[in-house]
Amino acid sequence: MGKPNIVYIMSDDHATNAVSVYNSRLAQVFRTPNIDRIANEGAVFKHCFCTNAICTPSRATILTGQYSHKTGVKTLRDALNTEINTFPKILQNNGYQTAIVGKWHLHSEPKGFDYYDVLADQGLYFNPYFIGQDFDWSTYEFQNVRQGKEHEGYVTDIITDKCITWLENRDKSRPFMLLCHFKAPHESFEYHPRYEHMFDGIEIPEPESLWEEKGHRSEGSRNFGSTVSEKCKHRNLVTVMSSHDYPTGQLDISGLDEEERTKAVYQKYLKDYLRTVKGIDDNVGRLLSYLENEGVLDDTFIVYTSDQGIFLGEHDYIDKRWIYEESLKMPLLMRYPSSIKPGTCIDEIVTNVDFAPTLLDFAGQKKTDEMQGLSFRSILEGNTPYDWPEAVYYRYWMHRARLHNHPAHYGIRTTDYKLIFFYGLPLDATGTSQEPTPAGWELYDLRKDPEEIKNVYNEPEYTEVIKSLKKRLAEMKKQLGDNDEKYPELIERLNSTI
Repeated sequence: MGKPNIVYIMSDDHATNAVSVYNSRLAQVFRTPNIDRIANEGAVFKHCFCTNAICTPSRATILTGQYSHKTGVKTLRDALNTEINTFPKILQNNGYQTAIVGKWHLHSEPKGFDYYDVLADQGLYFNPYFIGQDFDWSTYEFQNVRQGKEHEGYVTDIITDKCITWLENRDKSRPFMLLCHFKAPHESFEYHPRYEHMFDGIEIPEPESLWEEKGHRSEGSRNFGSTVSEKCKHRNLVTVMSSHDYPTGQLDISGLDEEERTKAVYQKYLKDYLRTVKGIDDNVGRLLSYLENEGVLDDTFIVYTSDQGIFLGEHDYIDKRWIYEESLKMPLLMRYPSSIKPGTCIDEIVTNVDFAPTLLDFAGQKKTDEMQGLSFRSILEGNTPYDWPEAVYYRYWMHRARLHNHPAHYGIRTTDYKLIFFYGLPLDATGTSQEPTPAGWELYDLRKDPEEIKNVYNEPEYTEVIKSLKKRLAEMKKQLGDNDEKYPELIERLNSTI
């Protein structure tokens, strides 16, 4: 058998809870049959995590197989160095036709691609601008969504159209790699009008933690982040969705009490969000149908994922960034019949650092020495290495970014526990607030508390667990080269809280 084709489909902020194969509370009112097909005919990963839950850094990690402190892309404002090695560059140099269409958001020219047509910065939902290979990147402007050429229509449909056009015109004698990067369902959740009535008469189930009281949290987290309710004075959906310029229509909450306002805003938030996901699922179906009709579906390694998760009201949160599960966890589905048995369910922990080595492995290439991740091909094929890592190292650098007010933090997530240190400092990260927040530690026993609604850091019975996890966390930081030696103010905070 020759080298497989690769179609890597990535959405932006698509939570596992909004992919029906994960069977969350939303699966009873919302289905994603085309995305689910990839899992049903291949594999679904139950424990795939990102290492920095924010768009630009995660995308850099996926391309390079390196953590944010290695890529230099720690925040939304950091550009990817065009000289850094990536898996598309390696595939391009080894006989693959390579293309990327859709969201790029790395602020430098895409390298390693025979063809690219990417959204200007974050991109627009309607009549978006695309940057092609004739663009002068010396004129690129951060946060300017109107660079390049305007295209009439809805962004999810346009991206799929462009992908199919490229597939039709490729050299069919050679293997190909296509990165199809959707903008949706990123905020502000602007859905196509064809989905306007899909939730008429339907009430979206609420998560129990929508009403969580955060007194159990450390000072490092309890008063920060963006919320559905009005508990966050910095940014909440009650204020946003009742404003006159909210893109999918103002929500009338006049005459409602605080609880009723939260419920009303939650319903609109989820319905708008899921309508944009429906657009993705329909277009994933179009891509799969094209490959199937051409007769190359089974010769193509299909991936569906997101750049990170997002909160859909859990813990009363919106957005991502936190190390908590709904943000940390990524959907990951893969289909390739010659290697992956239908209905495979993967319980092992994998991260977005592992994506590049894995894709290279399936393409018959070895990862570079700079790549910090590992290939999980053998796990997909039913053979888990005896020394496969059982922990995730996570770090969020963009301290108190303008809209969402999340404190900087890092931590470790194992099969059974999650230990978090909120250091609350901007350090040298770009796009941060210089105002510190309180330091604090949190521990969650994921065996007893998978919803993370009871911080047990101060409970005596966990003393030895905490000691062991702190040692393991320090070892991982050292192993990965994220030692913080140049940040004495962080080390001082760390030592004062141990």
